[in-house]
Amino acid sequence: MESKTSFWKRIGLQDLFLPGDQSKSSSAAKALTPDSIYKYILEKFKESVRELSFAERIVFYHEYMICFNAEDYKQFLTQKQGLFGIIVDESVKQFYQVLNNYEKEGKKVQPSSSKWVFRLVSHPDYERGDIGFIGKLLPGSSQKDDNLRVTFIPRQTGVVQTFDVNEDILKGFTYYSEGYYELPYSREVEGKEQEKVKKSNKIYARLDTIMPDQKYSGKKFEYLMKDEDIVVSGSEETRDEKNVFKIPSDWVDSPHLRIRFNAADGKLYLSSFGEKTIINENEVVRSNINAPEWSELPINSKIMLNGIIGINIFKG
Repeated sequence: MESKTSFWKRIGLQDLFLPGDQSKSSSAAKALTPDSIYKYILEKFKESVRELSFAERIVFYHEYMICFNAEDYKQFLTQKQGLFGIIVDESVKQFYQVLNNYEKEGKKVQPSSSKWVFRLVSHPDYERGDIGFIGKLLPGSSQKDDNLRVTFIPRQTGVVQTFDVNEDILKGFTYYSEGYYELPYSREVEGKEQEKVKKSNKIYARLDTIMPDQKYSGKKFEYLMKDEDIVVSGSEETRDEKNVFKIPSDWVDSPHLRIRFNAADGKLYLSSFGEKTIINENEVVRSNINAPEWSELPINSKIMLNGIIGINIFKG
């Protein structure tokens, strides 16, 4: 009777992904432990950084398929239930530590996806003690191709091999709900860099205005105040900085307002350089641009510029 051809030989990847007969040891395979699996995942992450990074940019896999012998896999599911999830969680924590170290060296760490995906699977062609790996960048695209781009890192050579393979190939793997883990990418950046990231994501207020000018046909202009100090200016404004809210109207002076956030009390304050400014029906004293006088600017206020242009200010 003709022996059954293995799954890996049928798809032509026997020598790339599974150890051939020449690489099998006569001694019994070492039993897989939580620590050996954790170290294996961490090593594959570090390998992906070494193989994929270029210039000063750190690149790494976001999806990890870790493959086991069916009996080894079953043992973890029955006798060590819940350990896979703990291993994955600890692995990702260590990933972040490695990435933080690269950032301290001045490298650019920017993820290619917003999440991590781990698939711990089994396959009947694996021997006891075997462990394999497939990694993907997981760019987050919703596009579905006929072929799947898969990267193999064979244990024999450690050299990355990339192939276009049909998705049907992966139907030979078996995995259960406990073997699938999806975690958001949420790396904590340390020290001053962490404070910088928090500040860059902070929105202090939202300003909007509807233009009465005929050429804009009532178009609404919206501005998110992401800087602690901004300028509101008119059509003659020539600056193009991100802290300048330019309203393309001749009814707005250039500059007309300066708005700043005071971290001490968490409030907004306004100084007016324009001909006329009213906040909630109260006129604001006109200031010299070099000696601004500040008035509190409550959230949910209505600002009128020269009696024509109205600006609403809301919480960011």
